[in-house]
Amino acid sequence: MMLGSGLSNQVGAAIGSLAFSMIGPAGVVAVRQWIAAIALLIVGRPSMRSFTWQQWRPVLLLAVVFATMNLSLYSAIDRIGLGLAVTLEFLGPLTVALVGSRRAVDLGCAVIAAAGVVVLTRPQPTTDYLGIGLGLLAAVCWASYILLNRSVGRRLPGAQGTAAAAGLSGLVFVPIGIAVLIQHPPTAGALACAAAAGVLSSALPFFVDTLALRRVPAHFFGIFMSINPVLAATVGLVLLGQTLHTSEWLSIAAIVTANVVAVLTAERRWATRIVRWLGRGSR
Repeated sequence: MMLGSGLSNQVGAAIGSLAFSMIGPAGVVAVRQWIAAIALLIVGRPSMRSFTWQQWRPVLLLAVVFATMNLSLYSAIDRIGLGLAVTLEFLGPLTVALVGSRRAVDLGCAVIAAAGVVVLTRPQPTTDYLGIGLGLLAAVCWASYILLNRSVGRRLPGAQGTAAAAGLSGLVFVPIGIAVLIQHPPTAGALACAAAAGVLSSALPFFVDTLALRRVPAHFFGIFMSINPVLAATVGLVLLGQTLHTSEWLSIAAIVTANVVAVLTAERRWATRIVRWLGRGSR
């Protein structure tokens, strides 16, 4: 589920970026949020009138995170490219991994991945600091998204909480989207690209992530999401023609290696626990 969610997210972002020249990042995000809100409200069917304040609180925070994360990420993609923007965004789940893990191997993997991110973002004469800043803002939002989505999943059944948050986030972008689309009338192709981003990068990943976070710890989810920079760099190369230098690919390889080690060691630990549990049950 996590792998499929990551690939869908990056393909959707790449397709959405094709509409930047016509309606800009804000216009693409507005359409994306509307499509995602409609899709998730249909699937989740939230009974918002029955929500208690304890349930509404993380939902409202998640709505703010949705809106801010998508706008900052797409603005960063427009300035520094898909691969680098998503790699910076990965600092969010990486931080979750560092803070939430108690295993030395997880912390070591997170440090290796962090070193790869540092190499990717090293200052250069042509460095776009605003683009990097937007990527870092997206990172803060992604970390919040992981923790809030887990909280929402515990307090509300199914996808009700995620759907409600997406609906509220879509409402926030109604005035923004209308203003952008009036000022820059879109073509059918631009609207199609933005709509595809809504389905592939919002509706599908949000729903799948909610289910995944009920099955794995938040820090494990954060470490596994280190695959996203690789997916973004590959999708950016194949769909957008955005190339990376050898040092950047090596840094991404380090991130993937850290991810693979973390996943394999976690699977081995879970397998050991299952064997022990079965052994107790057979006695």
